[in-house]
Amino acid sequence: MLVRQCVRWNKEVTSCFSPSVRSVINIIIILAGAIALIIGFGISGKHFITVRTFTSAGNIGEDGILSCTFEPDIKLNGIVIQWLKEGTLGLVHEFKEGKDDFSQQHEMFRGRTAVFADQVVVGNASLRLKNVQLIDAGTYTCYIRTSKGKGNANLEYKTGAFSVPEINVDYNASSESLRCEAPRWFPQPTVAWASQVDQGANFSEVSNTSFELNSENVTMKVVSVLYNVTINNTYSCMIENNIAKATGAIKVTDSEVKRRSQLQLLNSGPSPRVSSVLLVVWALLSLSTARC
Repeated sequence: MLVRQCVRWNKEVTSCFSPSVRSVINIIIILAGAIALIIGFGISGKHFITVRTFTSAGNIGEDGILSCTFEPDIKLNGIVIQWLKEGTLGLVHEFKEGKDDFSQQHEMFRGRTAVFADQVVVGNASLRLKNVQLIDAGTYTCYIRTSKGKGNANLEYKTGAFSVPEINVDYNASSESLRCEAPRWFPQPTVAWASQVDQGANFSEVSNTSFELNSENVTMKVVSVLYNVTINNTYSCMIENNIAKATGAIKVTDSEVKRRSQLQLLNSGPSPRVSSVLLVVWALLSLSTARC
């Protein structure tokens, strides 16, 4: 009887219920609207396509790759790829109607960017960046639009310098010594020595490391000398900053010298991303809760 009176005298039925009941009703309405929105996208053939990026690093002065993939679409002329950089007006790069379009490109990227045009239809939107500069670091967005829908993902791009070290016997030293050299690093890295025989030993007191600024006044050459080494032992020189980690190893015997080296980029891999539709639903639910 009470509900009927409320319907009769009030335009909104929910005004007769307690705040907790109104909250539940609002959430149900929002969820129904979100579901209808998702179904609407499906019916129209337009939806949010999956776009993935991979965090990477660029080596100053060399070419780099900003990796991005999306759901393939054989309709090449309907694919639009846009790369944007946070804080930069204009586009980093644009690909549409089957070719590059530089009309809105920012001048700092002019002549330095290209997509892999023959791989676009299979879902490769990766960007090749020529002659990487320190200022290229930042947050990039890979935006995709196809006949199936649209989507985007962000990518954190770091820039610096890193190179593989080489270890040699230092015959100029007064004692048996090893010399570890790496031509280009930035920011300034840490250097540590290790021994296969003396695992866990601290070699800081029997080594000397220096950093020599290169001619472009950005990167530096790393030189580290380890003294009092013993024969028939494997020594490793490890160089690391917040971008990369490189290791050079050497083993000297009476008859030969063996070397090996490796370089690993740190914090590389898929960038986290949350579905845009889920973000819309969560935002609407949060707003509904706040109002109640």
